[in-house]
Amino acid sequence: MANSTTDAGPMGAKDRTNADIEHWDVENESFWESEGKRIATRNLWISIPSLLMGFAVWLMWGMITTQMKNLGFPFSVEQLFTLSAIAGLSGATLRIPASFMIKIAGGRNTVFLTTSLLMLPALGTGIALMNPDTPFIVFQALALLSGIGGGNFACSMSNISTFYPKSKQGYGLGMNAGLGNFGVTTMQVVIPLVMTIGIFGALAGDPMQLQSPSGTLIGRIDAGTDTWIQNAGFIWLLFLIPLAFASWFGMNNLKVVTPNPGSPLSAFSKILGLYGVGLLTSIAGVWALQMMNMWLALPVTIVLTVALLRLIPGDIKPNIKNQFAIFSNKHTWSMTVLYILTFGSFIGFSAALPLSISVIFGNMMEVAADGTMTRVVNPDAPSALTWAWMGPFVGALIRPVGGWISDKVGGSIVTQIISVVMVGASVATGYVMMLAYNSTDPNTYFAPFLILFIIMFAASGIGNGSTFRSIGFIFDQQQKGPVLGWTSAVAAYGAFIAPRVMGQEIQAGTPEVAMYGFAVFYAVCLLVNWWFYLRKNAYIKNP
Repeated sequence: MANSTTDAGPMGAKDRTNADIEHWDVENESFWESEGKRIATRNLWISIPSLLMGFAVWLMWGMITTQMKNLGFPFSVEQLFTLSAIAGLSGATLRIPASFMIKIAGGRNTVFLTTSLLMLPALGTGIALMNPDTPFIVFQALALLSGIGGGNFACSMSNISTFYPKSKQGYGLGMNAGLGNFGVTTMQVVIPLVMTIGIFGALAGDPMQLQSPSGTLIGRIDAGTDTWIQNAGFIWLLFLIPLAFASWFGMNNLKVVTPNPGSPLSAFSKILGLYGVGLLTSIAGVWALQMMNMWLALPVTIVLTVALLRLIPGDIKPNIKNQFAIFSNKHTWSMTVLYILTFGSFIGFSAALPLSISVIFGNMMEVAADGTMTRVVNPDAPSALTWAWMGPFVGALIRPVGGWISDKVGGSIVTQIISVVMVGASVATGYVMMLAYNSTDPNTYFAPFLILFIIMFAASGIGNGSTFRSIGFIFDQQQKGPVLGWTSAVAAYGAFIAPRVMGQEIQAGTPEVAMYGFAVFYAVCLLVNWWFYLRKNAYIKNP
C-alpha cells in the first residue's frame, strides 16, 4: 500500500520507510489498525522533536534579551522587547504561507527543509552574540529569521492532522503541539545552563562577564561571572542536524493529500518561495509598525501576505486559490478567535514573561526623606532565567490532557471553562503586577505573580488541545489542514502583541493595563464560543 511513482532503486519504493504513500484511508478501521497507525506513529515521533526545535529557536529571544541586558549590551529595554516582538511577528506571518505547504510540497519534503532552515538563525545568532558591538540591525534580521521556527508549526500541524482519523485528532494534534510546545520550556532551561560553560571551546569564542546578577534553573549567578551567551544560538545545531536526517529518511508524503509534490528540488523551491513571501511581508510589517498603530499594522501585514500568495505563478497558484475556500466558512473565523484565546496567550506570555520578570521585579521603589519615590535596582530580585520556564512547562505538559478530555466531553465545553479561568486570572495578575511595580519590596508579590501566570499557562494549554480537537471535528480532510495553519498563524501574533503591549505598559508604569485588556478579550471569546457551539441553537453543538 505504501507505493510510490518515484524511483526507489533496486529494492523498490514500497520497501523504503520514506516512500510516498499512494493509498491512505485512516477512517477505515481495519486499514488504521493494520497499517495506518504504525505509519502515523512514526511520522508523529519525528515531527514532535522537529517542532520542539522550531519553538526553541523562535522564542529564544525572550531569554537571550534578558541575558543581553545582564551583560550590558548597548540596547534599551524597549529595543530588547522589540527583538522578541520581531521574532513573534515573523513567526506568525510565516505561518500563513506555511499552512499551504503540505498540500503543495508534501509532508516529508516540508518538514525536512523547514527543520534544516532553522540552522540559519541558530548559527547566525551564535556568531552575532560573540561580539557586544554587533549592530542592532543584525539582531533584528536574525530575530526575523528565527520566525521560521514559528512558521513551522502551521505546516507541522497541517501534516500530522492528515495522518490521524477524526476520532484520534485530539490525541495526534495534542501530542504534536503539546510536546512540540515543550520547545519553549526546553529553551528556557537549556539556554541559561549552556551559557555557564564553554562547551564549544575555541570555536565559540571568549566569554563575557555579567554586569548584573543572572541565574539558571538551579540558582543565582553573581555579577562578574563568565558567560558564553553565544551558546544560546550554537546549541541548537547539535539537535537540528540529526533531526533533518531523521525527517528525510523516516517521514512520508501522502499522495492523497499531495497528489503532485514533484521532485524534491521542485518541492523545495515551492517551500522557499512561500517562505520568501512571508519574510518579505514580515519586513514590510516591521516597517509598517514604525509608520502606524500596531492594530493597523498587523492586519495590513496579514492582508499583504494573503494578497501576494495569490500572485505566486506556476502550479502553486491554483492550489492556494482552492484552499482559500476556508475563508468563506464562518467557523474558520470563530475558531481563529478562540485559538487566539488559547495559543495566542500561551505563546505571547512565553515571549514576554522573562523580560517582564526582569523589569518589574529587577527594580523597586525607594522613598526619599521628602516622601518622593524613585525606582532603584532591587538587589535581591528573582532571576527570570531561574523561574520563567515554569509557566510554559505546565502549559505544554497539560496540552495533550486538554485534547484527551475534549475527545471525551467535547472541545467547546472545555474551551468555555478555561475562558472563565483566563478572565479571572488575568485580572488578578494585572492587580498583582501593579502592586509589585509600585512596591518598596516587590519580592513579596513574586509568588502570587508566578502562580497566577502558571494558572493562565495551564488554562491556555488545556484550551490549545480543546480548540484543535474542535477544528479536527468541524472541518473535512481537505479544509482542516489549511484551517489549522491559518488559525495558528493569526494566534501566533500573540508572540508579537504580548511583548509589545506588556513592554509599553511596563515602560509607562502601568503593567496592569495590559492584563486588564487581555481579560476583556477573553470575555469576548467566552461569548463567541457560547454563541457558535454551546447555546441551544448552536451551529454545531459542542464539537
